[in-house]
Amino acid sequence: MAKVVRDPVQISAQIEKYLARMPPETRRDVQTIRAAIRAAAPRATEVFSYGIPGFRFDDRPLVWYAGWKEHTSLYPLTAGMRRAHADELARYEQSKGTVRFPRTAKLPTALVKRLVKARIAEIRAEPAKSSS
Repeated sequence: MAKVVRDPVQISAQIEKYLARMPPETRRDVQTIRAAIRAAAPRATEVFSYGIPGFRFDDRPLVWYAGWKEHTSLYPLTAGMRRAHADELARYEQSKGTVRFPRTAKLPTALVKRLVKARIAEIRAEPAKSSS
């Protein structure tokens, strides 16, 4: 299992290193999706796991995001999120658990915010895991 970094200073350093390795246009899109997630979930805390940045909400995984040569990705794309936003998501490439926003188009920040809010609603609806 991948180690989850939780120390805010280490997380910030990991994210900065992650961003620094990217070409400027990829970095711009990753910073844009990061800002959209923060705007939709201001109480969420940043994490760095699986080699990419993400957020937790109420100490539960919220979303991860990543920048690639041809696209920016958002994870997870749950079945509920996919159903609720099917019309808007139809124009984007998807795979199990992922939506890919192509570099050739403006990043749909309003859609990203709606997806994040839908994920928060799912988290709130899930029973909390007991520690026993």
